[in-house]
Amino acid sequence: MTNPIAFVKEYWRVILLVAFLAFAMVALFIPGGIMADDSLADNLGDNETAANQSGDEGFTNLEYGIGLDGGTRVSAPATGMMVDELDIDDNDQRDIETTLYAELDIERSDATVRYHENDDRYTAEVFTENVTAAEFASALQSAGLDATEDDVENGVTQETRDEMINTIELRVNEAGLSGGNVYQEATVDGGYYIVTEVPGMSPNELRGLLSDRGDVQIVAYHPDGNGNQTNDTVLNDDDFSDISPPAFNDREGTHYVPVTVDNTEGSDGNSAASEFQSSMNEYGFTSEGIGQCSVHDRDAGEFNFDQDQQQWCLLTVVDDEVIDAHSMSSGLGGDMESGTWANDPGFQMIVPTQQDAQYLSVNLQSGALTAPLDFSQEQTYSTEPALADQFKTFSLMIGILSVITVSGVVFLRYRDPRVAAPMVVTALSEVVILLGFAALIRMPIDLSHVAGFIAVVGTGVDDLIIIADEVMSDGNVSSQRVFESRFSKAFWVIGAAAATTVIALSPLAVLSLGDLRGFAIITILGVLIGVLITRPAYGGILERLLTDK
Repeated sequence: MTNPIAFVKEYWRVILLVAFLAFAMVALFIPGGIMADDSLADNLGDNETAANQSGDEGFTNLEYGIGLDGGTRVSAPATGMMVDELDIDDNDQRDIETTLYAELDIERSDATVRYHENDDRYTAEVFTENVTAAEFASALQSAGLDATEDDVENGVTQETRDEMINTIELRVNEAGLSGGNVYQEATVDGGYYIVTEVPGMSPNELRGLLSDRGDVQIVAYHPDGNGNQTNDTVLNDDDFSDISPPAFNDREGTHYVPVTVDNTEGSDGNSAASEFQSSMNEYGFTSEGIGQCSVHDRDAGEFNFDQDQQQWCLLTVVDDEVIDAHSMSSGLGGDMESGTWANDPGFQMIVPTQQDAQYLSVNLQSGALTAPLDFSQEQTYSTEPALADQFKTFSLMIGILSVITVSGVVFLRYRDPRVAAPMVVTALSEVVILLGFAALIRMPIDLSHVAGFIAVVGTGVDDLIIIADEVMSDGNVSSQRVFESRFSKAFWVIGAAAATTVIALSPLAVLSLGDLRGFAIITILGVLIGVLITRPAYGGILERLLTDK
């Protein structure tokens, strides 16, 4: 009986290849792959969208980019100006921001003073086109800072761009769009474009997704005590700690988004939930304001309030546009009046339609864009789904043709199935493992990646031919010691070639060079998989077939 330890020690290279192949097959073909995501349909909130998403699922778990699935790529810079390396005391940061809001007459979301901990410096940023460089510098001077118009630079900081990329990624994911990709690209003049690629969307749809700032507020519309009505913002989008998927109340016939307000105490001992509760009690929402919100023209998308009586309305506002208005319910108002609501601070944000509920949920989940995108400088590329299907078919045909061609050349050269058959199978194993890795990390496969797969097949067979030629250079080999010696020489050659390839392609994989980056990444991964897994496995198979073991 064969000793299991001895068996593993002798065939560990082949066992490693089989293990990676099994891992790749699970990632490729088992529904959900290795990291299943059962919450996707729940997060969509839109039954039709969920149905379309599940209906688009193919035979594998692979996701495709816009070149193979159709879709749109939109590139645009962030709108903004900044003044870097400001001399600011730690305690003055908020005061300077307040001065910017007042002097420039802008919203709080349109300016920030950012501290860079790594190099101990401050940067002031403004995210609006309605402010000139001279006005920005003047506002900073009003805040007591030494800044001139020459110090103002176009663009925003890297931290702002990173926040925008994260927000757009969340927004794409929450909208139920698989295969999306968001990254930044440098321009020749030193600027940066934020690039968003989403399969299955038209340019107008993607532009609409990106053009919304996504700033969500709950505004209290209530009497001011002098016979007039006033507005007070009582919750911002960063005051929510949990946002559930959109839902529908069958009994009331309403669409809503369940939310939970953050009840974590801050440095002042208060939380967003407790402050919201206090505001509702102070403004009268929990007493005479219960049920006192009369709105006209709601069905027409307008919100006109009855001016003949006092109103207590909670307005849901997205990007300064009221999307719904409701009164305080007796149950919620009673809990707030007694002070118990802040212990379990959840409520329902009711909206008119399912589409509004999905729109609100996406913006709450992703948060507001730190800065808007400047679509006056946008670059758009799109591929129709029908054309993408043709690309997908042609890519498959080219892949099959390359495999048949390589297999034929190998068999013609060696005319020995013991050498040629393992060579072809091993080379194809690299592609399967790469596809499994792409399915695992949900890398959208595009035309550039297809070119990388073909390059991997070619370079892989080249290396395997080097191994076979070196091993069989002096005729048949039957001694294990001789085989190991010849295999080691060949492995050093292909190892050096692999290192050269990785070094040569590394800049393409790191720099923002569009499709060239995808080609470089796949090729480098293929080379590494070949050197570490498939080449040693081929050597183990060849040793077993050619030597007297």
